[in-house]
Amino acid sequence: MGFSTIAIHAGNEPDPSTGSVSVPIYQTSTYAQEGLGKHKGYEYARTQNPTRTALETNIAALEGAKFGFAYASGMSAIDASLKLVKSGDHVVLGNNTYGGTFRLFDRILSDYGIEFDLVDTTDVNNVEQAIRENTKMVFVETPTNPVMSLTDLEAVSSLAHAHGAIVVCDNTFMSPYLQQPLALGVDVVVHSTTKYLNGHSDSVGGFAATNDEQIAEWLGFVQNSIGAILSPFDSFMVLRGTKTLAVRMDRHNENGQAVAGFLAEHPKVSKVYYPGLVSHPQHELAKRQQRGFGGMVSFETGSLDSAKAVLENVRLFTLAESLGGVESLISHPASMTHASVPFETRQKLGITDGLVRVSVGIEDLEDLINDLDQALSR
Repeated sequence: MGFSTIAIHAGNEPDPSTGSVSVPIYQTSTYAQEGLGKHKGYEYARTQNPTRTALETNIAALEGAKFGFAYASGMSAIDASLKLVKSGDHVVLGNNTYGGTFRLFDRILSDYGIEFDLVDTTDVNNVEQAIRENTKMVFVETPTNPVMSLTDLEAVSSLAHAHGAIVVCDNTFMSPYLQQPLALGVDVVVHSTTKYLNGHSDSVGGFAATNDEQIAEWLGFVQNSIGAILSPFDSFMVLRGTKTLAVRMDRHNENGQAVAGFLAEHPKVSKVYYPGLVSHPQHELAKRQQRGFGGMVSFETGSLDSAKAVLENVRLFTLAESLGGVESLISHPASMTHASVPFETRQKLGITDGLVRVSVGIEDLEDLINDLDQALSR
């Protein structure tokens, strides 16, 4: 079956008791049992919930995965995946990862004996040089937030597996529609469902998917033991969102490419970060491992004052954190999403005070370009 067919039908069986074509919100904390050890597959809502099961079936199918687990947030999904390593283990971490992921490693996991090195994973040789005897995981984002650098997932997965390490990939920016890391050799793919999978800026959640049965058993055990589960209502909301994922991503992709092209020619913009531009150093890799280039674009204005002028004068773009909704958002990574990253590290990565990030929505393209043009003119 094609992607859109899977998105609409996987996990979305009509309700057997009523015929409802939408999976009901099973808002319950427990389930009646017929007798000791006799139940209908559901015992307690932290462990299982039919609405959540439907969503897990749906997104796993979209990622080409046998197993999927829905969590309370993208960070809780990432945290669950990182519980695949233990004290004394070493992780190779992409150096341009989301600020919250860096904070989790730097401020929490390091206190529990998890060792990690920040590595420029755009070059597989850097990954190879960083691998130690105790390296158990390589964790990457591709494209990265916010400077849109890419990791060759096939090459890094092959290298990591040769050294006995697993690979985890944050696929939030692309969604399963534009990129499927498991098909490229990755062991675990994680998402913030808050973003493109839900697509309407009205739900917070996370997801992890894998084809490895042993990893799946552990991810499920962690989900149940810690209880950072996605609620029935939020599961219902994301199920609604994934049904239109393909059509939304096509529009995000179309608008994103046009906005990036406009910004690349604008005299007030010194640099544009977008893999869909031929000028992007990894444009060919993007064409090879992605089905499109997405709706995330970052651009350099030159100074904090210039960035502030843009951020505070847009009329259609909304100044806000997050991304991936149908509406266009604009943000300042240095003071918002990546404020937890040390200043010196941000500078090395290109996350300057003049950098602006936009999540290009699905509005009419002319309106989006006109809004950015008038804000840049300030």
